[in-house]
Amino acid sequence: MIKEYIAYLKDNPQKYWFKAKLYGWGWTPARWQGWVTLLVFVALIVANGIIIGDEVETTGAPPLWFIVKTVALVAILLYICYKTGEKPRWQWGLPDKYKK
Repeated sequence: MIKEYIAYLKDNPQKYWFKAKLYGWGWTPARWQGWVTLLVFVALIVANGIIIGDEVETTGAPPLWFIVKTVALVAILLYICYKTGEKPRWQWGLPDKYKK
Protein backbone atom coordinates (compact mmCIF):
# COMPACT_ATOMS: atom_id res chain seq x y z
CA MET A 1 0.00 0.00 0.00
CA ILE A 2 2.80 2.44 0.84
CA LYS A 3 4.54 1.86 -2.50
CA GLU A 4 1.29 2.58 -4.35
CA TYR A 5 0.71 5.71 -2.26
CA ILE A 6 4.22 7.01 -3.02
CA ALA A 7 3.67 6.28 -6.72
CA TYR A 8 0.40 8.26 -6.52
CA LEU A 9 2.17 11.27 -4.97
CA LYS A 10 5.10 11.12 -7.40
CA ASP A 11 2.81 10.97 -10.45
CA ASN A 12 2.60 14.74 -10.57
CA PRO A 13 3.44 16.11 -14.03
CA GLN A 14 1.57 19.36 -13.25
CA LYS A 15 3.91 19.91 -10.25
CA TYR A 16 1.02 20.37 -7.80
CA TRP A 17 2.12 21.32 -4.30
CA PHE A 18 -0.87 19.39 -2.94
CA LYS A 19 -2.59 16.31 -4.32
CA ALA A 20 -6.08 15.07 -3.53
CA LYS A 21 -6.27 12.99 -0.35
CA LEU A 22 -6.77 9.28 -0.81
CA TYR A 23 -9.63 9.12 1.67
CA GLY A 24 -12.19 11.87 1.93
CA TRP A 25 -12.08 15.41 0.58
CA GLY A 26 -9.05 17.67 0.74
CA TRP A 27 -5.35 17.71 0.02
CA THR A 28 -2.07 16.21 1.14
CA PRO A 29 1.37 17.75 0.50
CA ALA A 30 2.99 16.26 -2.59
CA ARG A 31 6.06 18.50 -3.08
CA TRP A 32 8.48 20.28 -0.80
CA GLN A 33 6.60 23.57 -1.26
CA GLY A 34 3.46 21.95 0.12
CA TRP A 35 5.34 20.60 3.13
CA VAL A 36 6.89 24.02 3.83
CA THR A 37 3.47 25.64 3.55
CA LEU A 38 2.02 23.14 6.00
CA LEU A 39 4.93 23.55 8.46
CA VAL A 40 4.62 27.35 8.35
CA PHE A 41 0.88 27.02 8.98
CA VAL A 42 1.46 24.78 12.02
CA ALA A 43 4.18 27.14 13.34
CA LEU A 44 1.83 30.14 13.01
CA ILE A 45 -1.00 28.30 14.79
CA VAL A 46 1.35 27.34 17.65
CA ALA A 47 2.74 30.89 17.86
CA ASN A 48 -0.82 32.24 17.86
CA GLY A 49 -1.67 29.95 20.77
CA ILE A 50 1.42 30.97 22.75
CA ILE A 51 0.80 34.67 22.18
CA ILE A 52 -2.87 34.51 23.10
CA GLY A 53 -2.05 32.36 26.13
CA ASP A 54 0.29 35.04 27.43
CA GLU A 55 -2.31 37.76 26.76
CA VAL A 56 -5.08 35.85 28.53
CA GLU A 57 -2.85 35.24 31.56
CA THR A 58 -1.82 38.89 31.88
CA THR A 59 -5.03 40.70 30.94
CA GLY A 60 -7.74 38.10 31.47
CA ALA A 61 -9.17 39.01 28.06
CA PRO A 62 -11.26 36.40 26.24
CA PRO A 63 -9.42 34.56 23.44
CA LEU A 64 -11.51 36.09 20.64
CA TRP A 65 -8.42 37.13 18.66
CA PHE A 66 -7.13 33.57 18.79
CA ILE A 67 -10.30 32.40 17.05
CA VAL A 68 -10.21 35.22 14.50
CA LYS A 69 -6.52 34.67 13.68
CA THR A 70 -6.96 30.89 13.50
CA VAL A 71 -9.91 31.19 11.10
CA ALA A 72 -7.88 33.61 8.97
CA LEU A 73 -4.88 31.24 8.90
CA VAL A 74 -7.09 28.29 7.92
CA ALA A 75 -8.71 30.36 5.16
CA ILE A 76 -5.26 31.33 3.83
CA LEU A 77 -4.12 27.68 3.90
CA LEU A 78 -7.25 26.54 2.05
CA TYR A 79 -6.72 29.26 -0.57
CA ILE A 80 -3.09 28.20 -1.09
CA CYS A 81 -4.12 24.53 -1.33
CA TYR A 82 -6.85 25.37 -3.83
CA LYS A 83 -4.55 27.50 -6.01
CA THR A 84 -1.51 25.18 -5.96
CA GLY A 85 -3.20 21.79 -5.66
CA GLU A 86 -5.33 19.37 -7.61
CA LYS A 87 -9.01 20.06 -7.94
CA PRO A 88 -10.50 18.79 -4.67
CA ARG A 89 -12.76 15.79 -4.96
CA TRP A 90 -14.20 13.03 -2.85
CA GLN A 91 -12.01 9.95 -3.09
CA TRP A 92 -11.95 6.66 -1.24
CA GLY A 93 -8.70 4.80 -1.88
CA LEU A 94 -6.17 4.76 -4.65
CA PRO A 95 -7.35 5.40 -8.21
CA ASP A 96 -7.47 2.18 -10.24
CA LYS A 97 -4.31 2.94 -12.23
CA TYR A 98 -2.18 2.75 -9.04
CA LYS A 99 -3.62 -0.51 -7.69
CA LYS A 100 -1.69 -3.69 -8.33
